[in-house]
Amino acid sequence: MNEILADFVPGTTLAWQVIAARLGVAVLLGAVLGFERELVERPAGLRTHMLVCLASATFAIIALEIVSLSAFRGDHIRADPIRLVEAITSGVAFLAAGFIIFKRGAVRGLTTGAGMWLAAATGLAAGLGLWVVAALACLLGTIVLTLVRWFETSLKFKHPRRRHGYAADREARAAHANEPE
Repeated sequence: MNEILADFVPGTTLAWQVIAARLGVAVLLGAVLGFERELVERPAGLRTHMLVCLASATFAIIALEIVSLSAFRGDHIRADPIRLVEAITSGVAFLAAGFIIFKRGAVRGLTTGAGMWLAAATGLAAGLGLWVVAALACLLGTIVLTLVRWFETSLKFKHPRRRHGYAADREARAAHANEPE
C-alpha cells in the first residue's frame, strides 16, 4: 500500500513552494497580457491568456521534473530543451491561428494570436524559473498592447484598419441590436 501512495505523491526535484511560485507568476503575467484583450472584448481575453501562460509554465516544470526521474537517467536518454520550446510554440501557434480570420476585406485577430504566443513564451520562462525574462516579456508585451494602441487610436488620419476595426464593429453591433426582429 505504501508503494501505491508513494506513486501518487512522488518527490519532485523542485520544492513544491518553487513550483507554486512559478505557476502563480505565470498566471499573474498571463493576466497582465490578457487584460488588454479583455478590455477590447476579444475572444481570447483574460482567462485564455492566463491558461496559455499557466499551461506553458506547467509544461516547462514537467520537462524539468522528467529529466530528474530515475526512469530517464541513462546513457540512452538525452534531454533536449529545444524540443520543449518547439512543442509549446507549435501548439500555441495552432491555437492562435484559430483566432485569425479574414472578414470584410480585413485580417483580424493577429494581435490576439500574437498575444497568446507571447503568453506561452512568458509562461515557459516562468516555468523554467527565468523570472527576469518572463517579467520583461510581460512588461514589453503590455507596453505594446496598451501604449501602441493608444498611439494608433490617437492618430488623426483614417487608417485602413479603422474602417473595419473596433469602432466599426461596435457601431455595427449597436445598429444590429436596435433593429426590429
